[in-house]
Amino acid sequence: MANSVWQQVLGILNDSSIVGYLATVDDGKPRVRPFGFMFEENGRLYFCTSSIKDVYKQITKVPYIEYSKTTKEMVWTRVSGEIKFDDDITKKERLFEQIPELKIPFQTPDNPSFKVFYLEHGSAILDDFTQERRTCEF
Repeated sequence: MANSVWQQVLGILNDSSIVGYLATVDDGKPRVRPFGFMFEENGRLYFCTSSIKDVYKQITKVPYIEYSKTTKEMVWTRVSGEIKFDDDITKKERLFEQIPELKIPFQTPDNPSFKVFYLEHGSAILDDFTQERRTCEF
């Protein structure tokens, strides 16, 4: 996507120096936790988790999330939409190369509890205190 708002959103999402937060729904109530953004490919925003975690149970029951990151300069982004799971082994291998620490809980990319999911269609908000809110669909 060539959209400048999208490029700015991706810049924040890809900044590994800041913590992101993932929001899910659990029994009708919001649940938020620190969570890592993995990568973007073809307009899809990728994340991963374990099937033994509460977050996995929540997103399989209600497959909608919101993810947010804020820079030190107080520029923040929120992306939201419906998630889909991706069992493509090449995506899992890519994550293992990108984050070697995944070997500790999962040992190998084909571990059945290693789950990759993505947002493909959703909305993104880019905001700060100096200008109007910017949005885009992806």
